[in-house]
Amino acid sequence: MGMSSGSDIKSRTTMSEINVTPLVDVMLVLLIIFMITAPMLQQGIDVQLPETANTGLTVREEPFVITVRRGDKIFIEAQEFKLDALKPKLTAIFENREDKQVYIQADKDVSYGFVAATMGEIKAAGINGIGLVTLPKNVK
Repeated sequence: MGMSSGSDIKSRTTMSEINVTPLVDVMLVLLIIFMITAPMLQQGIDVQLPETANTGLTVREEPFVITVRRGDKIFIEAQEFKLDALKPKLTAIFENREDKQVYIQADKDVSYGFVAATMGEIKAAGINGIGLVTLPKNVK
């Protein structure tokens, strides 16, 4: 009763293959999700920077960047400010900050006068370290 013949054991084999179809399906869905969401994760404001032959600077803290776009628009991170509201905002931000340095990321099509006026407001807020962000020039 409890005995089985040897022919029954040999006819039974275990399946040693792994079905990868569900794994491929999941990976394709994740790939599509990341392809759709990755462009949305880019932060910042689109600015056409001028090119210069100067090299970069080293900084100790996270750099504080003010973006100036066409149409005389000033941005701190993603929030837009008017020129006259820039001084009180910078004074409040840099009140407890050790490194009093600002980098201006200005579009190359913005007028020189508006960039100079922005720099004047930054100086009026008590910030003496002002840098301009540019792209490295392609040297041939």
